[in-house]
Amino acid sequence: MSTTPLVAVVTGASRGAGAGIAHALGSHGAVVYVTGRSESDPDAPTPDTIQHTAAKVTAAGGQGIAVRVDHGDDEQVRALFARVEREQGRLDVLVNNAAVIRDEMMGRTKFWDEPLNVVDTLDVGVRSSYVATVYAAPLMLPRRRGLVVFTSSSGAVHYAFGPAYGVPKAAVDKMAADMALDFREFDIATVSIWMGSLLTDRVRAIVAKNPEKLGYILDTAETPELTGHVIAALYNDPDVMAVSGQTLIGAELAAEYGIKDEGDRQPPSYRELFDVHPQQQQSHVMR
Repeated sequence: MSTTPLVAVVTGASRGAGAGIAHALGSHGAVVYVTGRSESDPDAPTPDTIQHTAAKVTAAGGQGIAVRVDHGDDEQVRALFARVEREQGRLDVLVNNAAVIRDEMMGRTKFWDEPLNVVDTLDVGVRSSYVATVYAAPLMLPRRRGLVVFTSSSGAVHYAFGPAYGVPKAAVDKMAADMALDFREFDIATVSIWMGSLLTDRVRAIVAKNPEKLGYILDTAETPELTGHVIAALYNDPDVMAVSGQTLIGAELAAEYGIKDEGDRQPPSYRELFDVHPQQQQSHVMR
């Protein structure tokens, strides 16, 4: 295994899943470019900012680099990858995690009762992942190695919060499948990873306020860091191309690689809990 630090970009990493993934990659010694719009004075990092996440990456043993990027602005995305190329000369892992999640889309309302901007997930979520991968590709192609990850969920195949949430999940699962075909001759793998219920700081705070009612969440939820450790294992797996193009369940990968979560737990997968699993991609190719 190479001793050269892995170079990664994790989009949408000021909080939640992205922050946890970046933090975990840092524990593997990675250089992690942390992107997002939430920032602070870099000399005084605060929670829910790219600076705070970058500081955690560095504290974990890697090198965190905070870069303010609005992933709805293609020019800012292009500039991000130009900077990575200038400073590192390569990119090993891209984690497409940036997405707009509006509170209105997480309720129990019908889609026609929600504001139209909930469908901005098709812009910052789907389109932004496509654009980031376009600009990331030239940094991976010459080395004929790389890993592109789309963070997703089982909402791709069952109802979860409505179409503004579910459609983008299904879209990035399909994006991973189709991009894998173009990348295959260059030995660059693309996968979509379903994360389970996540123990983000926000969820922990909610559970702490009502542990008797919500404590059960702690039994099956997984930390965002689990996905980061899985991504590191995937990148270092010599057989990673065998799963390129697939939608994978993070909890199942963790079990396969022998990765335990916080508290030495092995979180269950949605397949185990609800008999929910990714849809199979057909082998027929049209060009």
